[in-house]
Amino acid sequence: MLTDADIQSHAERIRDDGYTVIERAASPDLVDGLKAAVLRIENEHNLGLARTSFEGFKTLRINNLLTYDDLFWEVPLHENVLPVVERVLDRECLLSSFCSLVLGPGEVAQPIHEDTQLIPLPRPHIPITINAIWALSDFRDDNGATRIIPRSHTFDSSPEYGKDYDAVTATMPAGSVMLFDSALWHGGGANTSDGRRFAFSCAYCWGWMRQQENLQLGIPRETAARFPRRLQELCGYSVYKGQFGHIDNHDPIELLGRERGKRMVWEATDVRKARLAGQG
Repeated sequence: MLTDADIQSHAERIRDDGYTVIERAASPDLVDGLKAAVLRIENEHNLGLARTSFEGFKTLRINNLLTYDDLFWEVPLHENVLPVVERVLDRECLLSSFCSLVLGPGEVAQPIHEDTQLIPLPRPHIPITINAIWALSDFRDDNGATRIIPRSHTFDSSPEYGKDYDAVTATMPAGSVMLFDSALWHGGGANTSDGRRFAFSCAYCWGWMRQQENLQLGIPRETAARFPRRLQELCGYSVYKGQFGHIDNHDPIELLGRERGKRMVWEATDVRKARLAGQG
């Protein structure tokens, strides 16, 4: 488990370099279980490969993973990952997207891009999304390890789509997690090996942002009701700063049979004023 000093160190690396790697963050048993679950789901649901060049014609992308297997719930909540995300963003952050990235042999390199370049903000800017790439296989030069351009999150522009850039390959052993600022220029590598490269992309965003996946509609409410409370909050059953995301002045988590997490900001203001008046 990460110490507070570890968490701060990883957060500072994201700030300075745009990324950090937490080696062997996940146990071998969890990694094996996650891979087995992906393979089972692929077969049971007859899932095919992605259908766009950006996603990869030889890549298995399973979206909305939280609906398929309870084991996947451990990924967004992992004790060696989430605290770093919360240190960079805050504890009221949201899960933005969670999908598999299984690159088959012969997959070509993905164009260098940054994940939020369609959001019209001048660069550079504060981190608005943090992506966690989970290596469920060893990430190697020959099997499609993610390519990154360190410190590119500080550039004043996004990459030109389809242009070649001099990138660094993020090699790491299975069980490791690479966290990076969404503004970092990156892309999946080419898989020239004879085996599949297993990975997850688990992205988090500020509580005031719209998530990439619409998890409230994509996850059946009866499924979300079984989540741990923290996962429910990450999926959007929460209110950011007591204001953003409320339903008629109520916390959405009440829809899942939970007590509200906090007062709405307007009510909290009146309670605070009344308390101060009582002290006077």
